[in-house]
Amino acid sequence: MRLTLYTDYSLRVLIYLGIKGNQLSTIQEIADHYHISKNHLMKVTYDLAQYGFIETVRGRGGGIRLKVEPKEINIGKLVRHTEEDFHIVECFDHNNNLCKISPSCQLKRVLYEALQAFLQVLDQYTLADFLHSREELAELLQMKIDV
Repeated sequence: MRLTLYTDYSLRVLIYLGIKGNQLSTIQEIADHYHISKNHLMKVTYDLAQYGFIETVRGRGGGIRLKVEPKEINIGKLVRHTEEDFHIVECFDHNNNLCKISPSCQLKRVLYEALQAFLQVLDQYTLADFLHSREELAELLQMKIDV
């Protein structure tokens, strides 16, 4: 199982904003701390705002911050939202499946079961679970936070 960079960046943005608490952050600031593209983060943050996870504050001194409490952001739900599909093998994509053995292949069933187990594990966690070491995370990202 491999998650897209889009999901990875979505998780990183939420962790960053969770570390900052109620303080506003900018997309550029997050990009700088993670050493990733601001352009990629613009789409990610727009989507996170549309989905209701973050809020944007316009104007001078504006930025972004979490809109809901970290304990309300379920990781499994987020991953399901940010991933375009879960076609981990060709036969999972009914429209483009050219595999000859697909109709009687048992591997498909096992991989589907594994995918469901993967998502069930993610469903057990919220963003709050990743923020227990908030100060250590801030230090690793060389961030200044209110303690």
